[in-house]
Amino acid sequence: MNFDSEFEPFEQDEQFNPWDSAEQKAVKAFELYETGLMNEALVAMNEALDINPANDRWHFNKALTLDAMERFDEAIEEFKLALDMSPNDVEILNCLAVDYTRTAHYDLSLSVFEQIEKLEPDFEPCYCNRIITYTEMGEHEKAEQMFYLAQQINESCPLCFYNIGNSFFIRASFRKAVWCWEKTALLEPNHPQINYRIAQAYWNIGNKNLARRHFIEELKNNPGDKDVIFDFGIFLLHDGDTTSAAEKFNRILETSPDYAAAVFYLGEIELNRNNTETAEKYYHRAIQLDCRLAGPRFRLGRLALQQGRNDEAFSLLASELELDIQQGEVLLSIGQMMTQLGRLDYAIHCFLKVSELEPPKGVNYLYLANAIALRGEGDEAEQFLDYALELEPKNPELAVEAAKTYLSMKKIHKALLVLTTARQENKGCSFGLLEYAIRFKVFLDSTRNRLGYSLKIKK
Repeated sequence: MNFDSEFEPFEQDEQFNPWDSAEQKAVKAFELYETGLMNEALVAMNEALDINPANDRWHFNKALTLDAMERFDEAIEEFKLALDMSPNDVEILNCLAVDYTRTAHYDLSLSVFEQIEKLEPDFEPCYCNRIITYTEMGEHEKAEQMFYLAQQINESCPLCFYNIGNSFFIRASFRKAVWCWEKTALLEPNHPQINYRIAQAYWNIGNKNLARRHFIEELKNNPGDKDVIFDFGIFLLHDGDTTSAAEKFNRILETSPDYAAAVFYLGEIELNRNNTETAEKYYHRAIQLDCRLAGPRFRLGRLALQQGRNDEAFSLLASELELDIQQGEVLLSIGQMMTQLGRLDYAIHCFLKVSELEPPKGVNYLYLANAIALRGEGDEAEQFLDYALELEPKNPELAVEAAKTYLSMKKIHKALLVLTTARQENKGCSFGLLEYAIRFKVFLDSTRNRLGYSLKIKK
């Protein structure tokens, strides 16, 4: 998050006074801050405040130092101390509101911004930064309102275009996001990661050439930015250029050998090349580096299942689920593997979670019905099968799988009805041997019933 505030420099008073030592320490803190030595700057600033705690500028500057160290809760307390001495300082209020947004205290943030608006209606940052607050709250129309209010004060603020671009990106309005971020780049060519953001938007649009161009442009300006290198590696991996992707991940590891995600994706590349043993080594290494990283256990669990190591597969997949996976595709896959392993409670948990995370899809409810049927709860399974078919009545593949599940539940006539209905929904579609087999089964059952009845009469 960006905002318009700077560490306030100090003017040294050449005439000796009782606070001279404190002033010297404060000046030293400023110099250390400017050179990026935040821990040392914080120590020097604390020493100055120990001597003179009644200096609002020093509390403000200490808060900015804490912000630079991402210690936002502590920074908030320092901003409050500064405001005790200067309650109407809009710059301090603005920084406090920004930190409230950073810590997801949105109501407090909005309250402070409104206070600034009353004190100084033309203070543009209080509108510009509110774009971020409303965006994080998901109130994008209000974010746009703040953008237009800020424009009335300063129509050439690059940060306003950047912030509203983020709002458009979250809403998947990628072309609008590109327009906003290109405006930011025009107004402030050196804006942090601006080409990176444009690359991400073009990537989502599907314009790979422009995405690649902006990734490269960003890395020209910031060759050591690991976030950009990593995302560029993912982009190249999706584009099928595994060699270049591997080079990017290895470049990260040259300077940051504990970057677990880069290690994981090197495993993905080796798995794609069918180098299973090498891939497994990368996955295990990634887990050692970051025990909370999602992905490695999922891959190792699948490989263990394929190799018949069922207990190991279950242990790995259950551990993956403890990471609170939110990707529907991954949960569906784990659910299917848990069904295969006979761990039906885990499978049902996965499919139910997908139904909470994503819009209803027939295939999810089909898998859920299968797992419930295997648990012996036929009536409930039938309800989910019916719902799956209701969601996707024109999906012949779904109809076939649903018919198979009905057969496993010994509901033969229901299986035949599903296929017959599906053929009517999908003109010209034939279900071949499966439908023939079901019809033959129905014929045999009816014949047995007639024979049984006939024998009973003769007796």
